[in-house]
Amino acid sequence: MDEPIRIDKWLWSVRVYATRSLATEECKKGRVTIGGVACKPSRVVKTGEIILVRKNPVTYSYRVIELLGKRVGAKLVPNYMEDITPQEELLKLDINYGGALFARDRGAGRPTKKDRRDIDKVTEW
Repeated sequence: MDEPIRIDKWLWSVRVYATRSLATEECKKGRVTIGGVACKPSRVVKTGEIILVRKNPVTYSYRVIELLGKRVGAKLVPNYMEDITPQEELLKLDINYGGALFARDRGAGRPTKKDRRDIDKVTEW
């Protein structure tokens, strides 16, 4: 029987987030969900659960294969989780596909205050 593992610790262990405190913050902000419910950082993870992690603009989906409490190397991550993110979500990252949120011409300089407000309207959740 595996010992209970907190979701923030598991997300850090399988390298979804670089630090455990960052994983904790993302849970508190409601960006980590299990079964459509935002979960607290202290929620216990179970084998077979599907975890959705929202990282703007993509929502990643991971299936828990095995629990672990210590961080592992990147090559070992597939032993503990399966990335089941739909292809449509991953296409949002491809600039050529049109998934970019905004584009600026090269050499256009820094955005003006008005440009910044327009960008913020598009990118805010």
